[in-house]
Amino acid sequence: MRDAVINLIYLAASVLFIFGIKGLTHPRTAVRGNLLSAVGMLTAVVVTLLAKDIVGLPVVIAGLVVGAAVGAVMAVKIQMTAMPQLVAVFNGFGGGASVCVAWAALIGALDPKMQMTVATAASGLIGAVTFWGSMIAFAKLQEIKLFKRPMYFSGQYAVNALLFLVALGVGAWVVAQPERGTSVYFLLVAVASVLGVTVTIPIGGADMPVAIALLNSLSGLAAAATGFVLSNNMLIIAGSLVGASGIILTLIMCKAMNRTLFNVLSGKLGPTGTTATADEVYAGKVKSTSAEEVALLMDGVRRVMIVPGYGMAVSQAQYAVRDLYNALEARDVAVDFAIHPVAGRMPGHMNVLLAEVDIPYDKLQEMDLANPMFEQTDVVIVLGANDVVNPDARQNPDSPIAGMPILDVDKAKTVVIIKRSLSPGFAGIPNPLFAADNTLMLFGDGKQMIQELLAAVKDL
Repeated sequence: MRDAVINLIYLAASVLFIFGIKGLTHPRTAVRGNLLSAVGMLTAVVVTLLAKDIVGLPVVIAGLVVGAAVGAVMAVKIQMTAMPQLVAVFNGFGGGASVCVAWAALIGALDPKMQMTVATAASGLIGAVTFWGSMIAFAKLQEIKLFKRPMYFSGQYAVNALLFLVALGVGAWVVAQPERGTSVYFLLVAVASVLGVTVTIPIGGADMPVAIALLNSLSGLAAAATGFVLSNNMLIIAGSLVGASGIILTLIMCKAMNRTLFNVLSGKLGPTGTTATADEVYAGKVKSTSAEEVALLMDGVRRVMIVPGYGMAVSQAQYAVRDLYNALEARDVAVDFAIHPVAGRMPGHMNVLLAEVDIPYDKLQEMDLANPMFEQTDVVIVLGANDVVNPDARQNPDSPIAGMPILDVDKAKTVVIIKRSLSPGFAGIPNPLFAADNTLMLFGDGKQMIQELLAAVKDL
C-alpha cells in the first residue's frame, strides 16, 4: 500500500512536469509552466525523503539547504546576458549528479541485477559526457581564452569514434563484472570524460544553441538511466521527458540552420564551392551612416522591424532597444521584432532578453511569420546579427550557408545594420547585405548606437 501511494504521488508530480513543459512552449505561459515543474520536483523530493530510510538524513537535508541557497543566489544575481552559461552549468551538474548517484548505488549493492548494471554503465557514460561537455560549453560561452575558438586536431573524428567504442567496451565490463565495482566504473567515467571534451571543443559559438539543447537532452537521459539504477519511476519519467524534449529541440535547431547534427558536432560547415572575397563584395559599395540620418529616415514611416542578434546580448543593449521601441510606438510607428531560431547562444536567447525588458510577447515574430512582413516594412534595424540575415543562403548555391533558412531583411525598403565592423559571422564569409543598395551601415557599439538613435528620434 505504501509503495502504491508513493508511485501515485510520483505520477502526479510527473503530470506537473508534463504540463510544465507544455507551458514553456509559449512566452505567455512560461512562468506558470516553470512554476508547475518546480512544484512537481519539490513534491518528488519531499516524498522521497519521507518515504525512504535514508542513512545520514541530516547531511542530505543540509545539502538540500546549501544547494537551494546557491541556486537562489545564482538565479537572482545572474545577468540575463549570461543565461546560456547558467543553463550549461545546470546541464553539467545534472550529468555529474547522475554519475555520482549511479556509482553510490553500485558500490552499495550486494547482488546487482542486470538492469542495475546496464543502467549504471549508461549513467556513467552519458553523465560524464554531459558534465565535461557542459563545462567546455560554459567556457566557450564565457569566452575563456583557451576555449573561445573552435579547436581541432589531426584525426579528431577517428579519436572520438575510438573513445566511444572504448567507453562501450568498458561499460560492457561494468555489466559483466560488477563485483570489480569502483575501479572499472571510474575507468568508464574517465574515458567518457575525455570524450565529452573532445566532442565539444570543435563546436563554434554560433552552434551553441544546438549544443545547449543536445546537452540538455543528455542530462535528461542520464537522469532516466539513474532512475533505472534506483528503480525510481519518478526519475525515469522526468529524465525521459527532458531527454525527449531536448532532442526534439536539437533537431529543430539543426533544421533552422539547414545542417545535420554531425555538421554541428564537427564544428564545420559543409563542403562549398568558391565564394567571393570581402574585397569583391564590399569594395566601394558599403554606405556608412549616422544615428541622426537614420532618425530622419524613420521620420514618418509606418512600420519598423528590429532584428536582434548576439551583438545585442554582448553590448547589453536590450534596455536601450526597449526605450527606442517605446519612442517609436509613441510616434504611431508599428514596431515588431523578427527572431531567428538560432539567434544568440541558446534556444530562445533573444526572447529571454526582450522579455526581460517587458517587450510585449505579440511583438516577437518567429521567422515564418516575420518573413512575409519584410516587404511591407519601411526600415529594418539589424542589431548584431550576421549569418541569419545573409542573403547568400538563399541566392548562392556555392555558399557555406546555402539553403539555411534566414530572415529576409533584404526585401525591406531600407536596412540599417548596427555593427562594429564588417567582420564575418560564424560562417566566415562576407555578407552581401552589407553592400546592398538599400542597406546603410551604422558602425559602433550596439548599445551606444541605439542610445544615439533614440536621442535623435526624440529630437525630431
